[in-house]
Amino acid sequence: MSYTIEDLFIGKIARMQRIFTDEEVKVCEKLTRDNSPVYNVEDDIWKHHYHQPIVPGLLAEGLINQVISEKLPGVACVLLQKELIFYLPVYVGDIITAELEIIDINMERNWVTQKVACFNQNGSEVIKGQVVVVILTNQN
Repeated sequence: MSYTIEDLFIGKIARMQRIFTDEEVKVCEKLTRDNSPVYNVEDDIWKHHYHQPIVPGLLAEGLINQVISEKLPGVACVLLQKELIFYLPVYVGDIITAELEIIDINMERNWVTQKVACFNQNGSEVIKGQVVVVILTNQN
């Protein structure tokens, strides 16, 4: 669904779920050139802190961007600001649910501020924060 800024209201919520795969991690590493050994099953460095390799933060953030672009607001918009805290690692195979809730709307600037909360399949919060987007209009 696609919304105009007039359709939005404080408290509106959208959610999406995703399972991150090893193939996605490899593509992310290739595109970003982030070759940290904590993402690679063949490296041992991650074993000191995690029970398996982790999903890159940028890839996990992709689910948040997907909620913004496909559901809330679901229209052409540009990310202006993001503040995220990664409480727990996201692992390959985790089922992550991203929930975004509108907490402020600035009609004058076309800005929408949303609270972000991401949970794994166990109900543990893995990412928390907020984003601000500007909704683009056809007006000059």
